Amino acid sequence: MFKLLMSHCIFPTPNINKTADFYEQKLGFRSVRYLHTSEPHICLYRDQIEIILTKTNGQKVIPNRTLYGYGYDGYFITKDQEGLQQEFNNEGVKIVRAINDTDYKNHEFVIEDIDGRWLGFGIKVD
Repeated sequence: MFKLLMSHCIFPTPNINKTADFYEQKLGFRSVRYLHTSEPHICLYRDQIEIILTKTNGQKVIPNRTLYGYGYDGYFITKDQEGLQQEFNNEGVKIVRAINDTDYKNHEFVIEDIDGRWLGFGIKVD
């Protein structure tokens, strides 16, 4: 059996540079910009996470909770939710759900990015 190793989020955005700047300045990512390629994109990196930003044709981002009534747009596993939530708080990031234990047994918090996406940060708890 073959194993999957990791995944990357792909976030389309109407203003690729503005979104990248938010992730760099507020969430601590570094960016590598590939804007003069046949498929312009920006890769965002933090620790073992990669997010790929692509350009929309001017359409705004419609978060999953708006399209489907609930759901996050990305979920990242971390062991230090308290420290990360404090870091984001210090940067003025909008925390939409503070750290809590969910009914699906995750210890997590949720932020909203500059495009309105909800991103969860958590881990399974016993």
